[in-house]
Amino acid sequence: MIFGRSERGKPPVEPATFKILVAGGFGVGKTTLVGAVSEIRPLHTEEYLTEAGRPVDDISGVESKHTTTVAMDFGRITLREDLVLYLFGTPGQERFWFMWDELSEGALGAVVLADTRRLEDCFAAVDYFERRSIPFVVGVNCFDGSVRYPQDDVRQALDLDEDVPVLLCDARERESVKEVLIGVVRHAMAYTAQHRQTVTT
Repeated sequence: MIFGRSERGKPPVEPATFKILVAGGFGVGKTTLVGAVSEIRPLHTEEYLTEAGRPVDDISGVESKHTTTVAMDFGRITLREDLVLYLFGTPGQERFWFMWDELSEGALGAVVLADTRRLEDCFAAVDYFERRSIPFVVGVNCFDGSVRYPQDDVRQALDLDEDVPVLLCDARERESVKEVLIGVVRHAMAYTAQHRQTVTT
């Protein structure tokens, strides 16, 4: 089947659509992730870093970064003919966190993208989703030249619950990102089912 059309003799499939957030620290690769997997031309709201922002934008470890997201990134991916994900990349700097509440409205789940060289930068995102009971996975972006730590070490460093998936990925690679997104959907479905069961018992 071609998306939006049906095979002869079969009724058209109305896809389920879900909103997924992509969060994490400044310069961790959120814009790259959305761009790598989106089947439409992604919407980016990036501006060049300036001297005026130097006191508040810590580029330690990402000295080659020249732009920053000031509102959001947006993309779309069809995982199956009946499942479409809309991706919203959140801005990483603290001064833009006020936008997270609006972006997270109605989200199925989230990816917290992490860089093991600056793992503390994703603490705020982990805390945000835990406090609001939004299911999330941690995607460890494996940058060139960075040390690859076992998932259990990352889980312990971030003080994550045992049921929060920790997945290794390359934000530049479409198939790698797809696996992370599939992981978010699976985790969110399991989380929702477990929550409903807890409420009814």
